[in-house]
Amino acid sequence: MNDISGFKDISPTTLADLLGRAQVMDIGIRPLWSPMPRIAGPAFTVRCPPGDNLMLHAAIHRAEPGSVIVVESGDVDHALAGGNVCAVARRRGIAAFVADGVIRDLAEVREMDFPVFARGVIPIPGTKKAVEPLGGPVRCGGVLVNAGDIVVADEEGIVVTPRDRQEQVLTDARKKAAKEAGESLDAWEAAHRARIDDILRANGFEG
Repeated sequence: MNDISGFKDISPTTLADLLGRAQVMDIGIRPLWSPMPRIAGPAFTVRCPPGDNLMLHAAIHRAEPGSVIVVESGDVDHALAGGNVCAVARRRGIAAFVADGVIRDLAEVREMDFPVFARGVIPIPGTKKAVEPLGGPVRCGGVLVNAGDIVVADEEGIVVTPRDRQEQVLTDARKKAAKEAGESLDAWEAAHRARIDDILRANGFEG
């Protein structure tokens, strides 16, 4: 695998500009405490049927340190994880949970500074019965995520870079970020106004 550490320096906003809407999770999956640090890492994918959390509990013992555990569940009536599960994940070096579902014990999770992006919280736990394969493709927040895809998330949103494009996307993102950092607000304003005025004129706006 290529070195992906550089992704932590790239904003989801920059990645979204490069990758487009299809690689950005919907706004319902959000940081559950703040201020949430930016996280970045390869996806370790998990599928949990509605109402069951067995495979997420299995995943925390199998994901490599630095992984972002990405969970498809589609259920907001039962918690996928709680404080102890997050504590073990944190101790094992898991970077974060990104879950299309809900958790519980948020106060404990916040206190331990473990990053969780999810749809919310509920105190009811799920069951532990359904065995599913780990590492298969999942859909989370409307995005198809494969194991090894690069997940970058912070308060701006969650963007998934396909693993076979990560090197080029990182290169392009660094160039874009450097260009933006080197541009003064005056220069940006002038270019922005010119572009907006051109669009208005092309569409018959007068004023």
